[in-house]
Amino acid sequence: MTIDSAVEGLLRRDRWVVLAMLSAVIVASWAYVLAGAGMGMSAFEMTRMSGMPQPAGGMADMAMAPAAWSPGYAAVMFVMWWVMMVAMMLPGATPMILLYAAVQRRQRAQGNPYVPTSLFAASYLLAWAGFSLAAVALHWLLDRAGLLSTGMTVTSYLIGAAILIAAGLYQLTPLKQACLRHCRMPAQYLAEQWRPGPGGGVAMGLRHGAYCLGCCWFLMLLLFFGGIMNLYWIAGLALYVLIEKLLPVGHWLDYAVGVLLLGAGLWLALAAAM
Repeated sequence: MTIDSAVEGLLRRDRWVVLAMLSAVIVASWAYVLAGAGMGMSAFEMTRMSGMPQPAGGMADMAMAPAAWSPGYAAVMFVMWWVMMVAMMLPGATPMILLYAAVQRRQRAQGNPYVPTSLFAASYLLAWAGFSLAAVALHWLLDRAGLLSTGMTVTSYLIGAAILIAAGLYQLTPLKQACLRHCRMPAQYLAEQWRPGPGGGVAMGLRHGAYCLGCCWFLMLLLFFGGIMNLYWIAGLALYVLIEKLLPVGHWLDYAVGVLLLGAGLWLALAAAM
């Protein structure tokens, strides 16, 4: 077998190569999260520490002294958030990335410039890096105000209620549904947004990441309510995002979940006022 034929065979199997690489990144991301994401204890231990305070405890119950934030600690928090976003969001983006790889394979066969799929995927994840920076800033603000528990859960019922109500309302908005449609229709997205060359690959990856952000950013903020390192919430939200993007009942599911979140938030606000 010549070198050229070997390379040709590999290119014909590039779909499986891309899928294997995506799977490796997803598995490594989940392994890092389960190991504790640099927090000094495993996610299983952090999960046991998560949870809203009991009504009798108020905001002071389960509160913790603000962490000693430093550039190094902020970097650890950023990596924790970003890797967690990779673990949760990359599975739902896999169909889009695989389709992009297939289109690039066709472009190469037609003699057009070829753009590595990794460039598109990395640009998509870069959009979630931007969200992670914002999440770290919010994390810092809540921590400095003494509003995070040892399990990294908000200790105020009113803030928890506000997060639930805002997330529930956002599920019902046209913006949420418009972003979800783009995420659920990869072929239509690529047909409408196609840009050639490396610059086009970066722009398309960032734009797709922006649509995913518009679809899911409020869901990710629910981690402040359930516990930033609470495995039940991390896995539950990741599964929900995957279902709403891949199954045809996604938009109806959004409406139902929006009503449930809104009801839970109103109930919690009433409980805080009593």
